[in-house]
Amino acid sequence: MALPNASISLRVLARLLAYPDAELRSQLPDMRQALLADNVVKGARLTELNALMTHLERGDALENEAEYVQIFDRGRATSLHLFEHVHGDSRERGPAMIDLTQTYEKAGLFLGPDEMPDYLPVVLEFVSTQPPLEARAFLGEMAHIFNAIFSALEKFDSAYASVIGALLEISGETAHAVKVTPDEPMDATWEEPVVFDGCSTKGQAKPGEAQPIHFVKNVASSSNANIAAPQGVSV
Repeated sequence: MALPNASISLRVLARLLAYPDAELRSQLPDMRQALLADNVVKGARLTELNALMTHLERGDALENEAEYVQIFDRGRATSLHLFEHVHGDSRERGPAMIDLTQTYEKAGLFLGPDEMPDYLPVVLEFVSTQPPLEARAFLGEMAHIFNAIFSALEKFDSAYASVIGALLEISGETAHAVKVTPDEPMDATWEEPVVFDGCSTKGQAKPGEAQPIHFVKNVASSSNANIAAPQGVSV
């Protein structure tokens, strides 16, 4: 049995994961019709996606935008930048970005100056241009990441989980819960070390303990006898 061409559905899912601004909201009726016509996403999942689109259409625009930021821009567990889940901030992320960009370019897809190759909507735009077998295989390689995002979204009781669930089903996988690593609290992530309290947390002493200060006098050479010898401070 031939695999269905999910190109249109993938583009709709990519668009649904974008920031819900006025332009996206104006496109929702067409997106709903496209999903129905494509007939790739079906049953309960289609009902869930329709509920999300209705929520974006009829809900308070500012609240929906704030909710989107809170969900996708405030933690690694729900990040739509896929390499966040694989490489984090390690050195491997840069080469992986280059490789993915080159994959796109070989297929004739060139990114804009502000587009990141691992951003899921961009990934889906690329996959939507591929034949069904290649598209499914490409998505299947990332299924473990999708399930992690899906689980995190379900943990937050977010309707956006239905988008990732639909994506998993298109890739031939089943959406299921996996263990989600809690994000580090934002306060801890952005916390700056206290000035002069420290060197402490890096191993010299504990906060609040006295730091020994040693004064070392530099001995001036005879040729510099007329120059006052400064004192250095070593901590």
